[in-house]
Amino acid sequence: MTDASRNRVSARGAPDGVGRNGWVAPLCWSAVALEGFDLVVLGVVLPSLLDEPAWGLDPATASLISTAGLLGVLVGALSAGPLADRFGRRRAMLYTVVSFSVLTAACAFAAGPWTFGALRFLAGLGLGGVLPVAIALVNEHGRPGRGGTATTILMTGYHVGAVVTSLLGIWVIPAFGWQWMFVLGAAPALVLAPMLARYLPDDVPAAAGGSGARPVTRNPIAQLVKDGYLPSSIAFWVASFMGLLLVYGLNTWLPEIMRAAGYGLGAALSQLLVLNVGAVIGLLVAGRVADRIGLRPATIGWFCAATVFLALLAVRLPGGGIYVSVLLAGVFVFSSQVLVYAYISRHYPDHARASAIGVASGIGRLGAISGPVLGGLLLQAGVAYPWGFFAFAAVAALGALAVLGVRRVGTATPEAR
Repeated sequence: MTDASRNRVSARGAPDGVGRNGWVAPLCWSAVALEGFDLVVLGVVLPSLLDEPAWGLDPATASLISTAGLLGVLVGALSAGPLADRFGRRRAMLYTVVSFSVLTAACAFAAGPWTFGALRFLAGLGLGGVLPVAIALVNEHGRPGRGGTATTILMTGYHVGAVVTSLLGIWVIPAFGWQWMFVLGAAPALVLAPMLARYLPDDVPAAAGGSGARPVTRNPIAQLVKDGYLPSSIAFWVASFMGLLLVYGLNTWLPEIMRAAGYGLGAALSQLLVLNVGAVIGLLVAGRVADRIGLRPATIGWFCAATVFLALLAVRLPGGGIYVSVLLAGVFVFSSQVLVYAYISRHYPDHARASAIGVASGIGRLGAISGPVLGGLLLQAGVAYPWGFFAFAAVAALGALAVLGVRRVGTATPEAR
C-alpha cells in the first residue's frame, strides 16, 4: 500500500477524514446523550415503582437505589479513564456503552427493589466511563484551539438525553409501563455500538508499537501526582466536587427552595425548567468564550458569575425578574463544571488525559451526592430560603478559588493557560 493510500484509510477501514474526525464528535455526543437518559430516568419511573405492590418500595429505599446508581458511576469514572489511557479510547468507549446498555435493559426485568438497585449500580460502572472517554476523544480529534467548544457542545447531548427521556416518560409509562423506559434507553446501543466499532479511530498505545502510537504508562494515574501536577490535580478535584454539588443540589431542590420563598408549585417547577434552559445556553456560549480568552480565565469567570447570580436568587424580584435571575444562574452554574472538564483535557499530557478527566469526574460524583444532602439539611432546618442560595453561592466561590490554584505546567496546551 502506498503512503497516500495509508493516509486515506484509517483504522477499521474508515476513510481517514471521516473515521478520525467527522465521526468522533457525533458518536461521542450520542453516547453522552444516553448518559443523559440515566440522569432523569429514575425520577421518571420512581412514582410507578413506589406504586408497585409487590415491591413494597418506600422513599428511604428509593434513596438507597439512587445512591447505588451514583456510586456505580463514581467507581466507573475512576476506573474507566486509566483503562482508556492504558488500552485505548475506542475499546473503552465500546465496552462502556455495551455494558451499561445491557444492564439498563436488565433493569426492566428486575423482580424487586434490591435486584433493581444492584443492576443500577452495575450499569453505573459503564455509565461513569462514558464521559471521561468521550471528552478525551473529542479533544484529541477536534480542531486545534477549539477544546472549549468541543467539550461544551458534547455536553449538550447530556441535556438533550435528559429532556427526551422526560418527554418519553409522559407517553410510554401510562401506555406500556415503566419497564419499557429501560428497554428504550438501551435500544440505541443496537445501532450505536456497531458504529463505534466501525468508525471510532484506533489509538494504539506506544507499548504496542506502530506509527502514530501515543505515549502510555503502566499506571497513567501516576502522572496526576508527579512532575509538578499534584497541586493542579488537587485543585481540579476540588473544583469538580463543587461544580457537581451545584448541578445536583439545584436540580434536586430548587423547586422546594422556591416554594419556601413563597412561590407556587407551578412557578417553582417553571423556574427549574428555566434553570435548565439557561444550562443549554451557557454550554453554547461558554465554549466559544473559552476558545477566545483561554480556558483558565473563562472557568474562573464562570464560577465567579455563578456566585453572583446564585446569591441574587435570595432576593425576591418582582414580575419576571426572578425568571431572568434563574436563567442567568443556569447559564453559569452548569457550564462552570463543563469548563473544568475542558480545562483538564488541555492541561495534562495525552497519555493521562482520560485518567485525569475520569478521576476528577469520579471525585465530582461525591459532590453530586453531597448537593442533595446539603439542600435537604437546609430545608429540614427551615433556612433553605434565603440561606440555601447563599450556601450554593459560597460553593461556587470555592470552585473559582480552586481553579485559581491550578499550576501552569509546561506541557499544558496554550489554550489552557
